[in-house]
Amino acid sequence: MSPRPCLQYPHPMLRTPAGDVAAITDDIRAIWRDMVDTMEAMPGYGLAAVQIGVPLRLAVVDCSEERGQAVLMANPEVLHESVQPRVHEEASPNLPGVSAPVSRPRAVTVRFLNAAGEVEARDFVGLWATSVQHQIDHLAGRMYFDRLSPLKRRMLLAKAEKQRKRG
Repeated sequence: MSPRPCLQYPHPMLRTPAGDVAAITDDIRAIWRDMVDTMEAMPGYGLAAVQIGVPLRLAVVDCSEERGQAVLMANPEVLHESVQPRVHEEASPNLPGVSAPVSRPRAVTVRFLNAAGEVEARDFVGLWATSVQHQIDHLAGRMYFDRLSPLKRRMLLAKAEKQRKRG
């Protein structure tokens, strides 16, 4: 498999909720492999299928230091989230060159279909939790900067546009 190009904001697919995955098939596993390759090539901690133009609720996350520990998820949903927040500098290959601190729950429990097609519930903490929530936002048609105040969001998008024009 191979890395795929990421859509660039404001591509409409980035704002469109993705469709559910009915079953884990060889085609779905092939998409996951491409997603892991794309994530590794960025490099990044996660990727949602919509970011590469696939309108399905698929995500991959790997926050391990040694890599190669990617969690493959279909139809992920947060079941529980901690009250304690965690702030992390977030970015996206869909809007390169900019980032912003985003506050999210420090820990989450997420239910998803795994690569075997089984329903799994897993706890994620710290950077893993941040990345999983970031990907779930993408699958719902939201981006990390939607969590910023209107003023900070405008400033971030203006900075991104300025950088894009400079080439």
